[in-house]
Amino acid sequence: MDYNVKNTLMEALGITVTSVSNDGVVATMPVDHRTHQPFGLLHGGASVALAETAASIGAYYLVDHETETCVGLEINANHIRGKKSGTVTAHAKPVHRGKTTMVWEIKIVDEENELICISRCTMAVLKKKN
Repeated sequence: MDYNVKNTLMEALGITVTSVSNDGVVATMPVDHRTHQPFGLLHGGASVALAETAASIGAYYLVDHETETCVGLEINANHIRGKKSGTVTAHAKPVHRGKTTMVWEIKIVDEENELICISRCTMAVLKKKN
């Protein structure tokens, strides 16, 4: 899949997509000065950005690029555990694939596979205008 991350939030936060398939998306993000909140922990907003990025890329992979596009409609997140450094990995899986919406579940884990954040993102599938 071809997309440009230059000058995007993905580039700013260091998000890297490692796999994309019909079954889901795996993406990583460093936990460092770019993704910390003022107290030195992973910022919840950075986790949400990682979650929505993974869901968005996954949804786009599944639509007809000639006639459809997709955008985030709603996202929620529960921040389970703090993290000060290292890397987090998002595992995004579609739980509903409708004609006009998709729902994705995103589990963000650390290097030991400990749950850091769990999120659900609803994507709108839109018809492209001619």
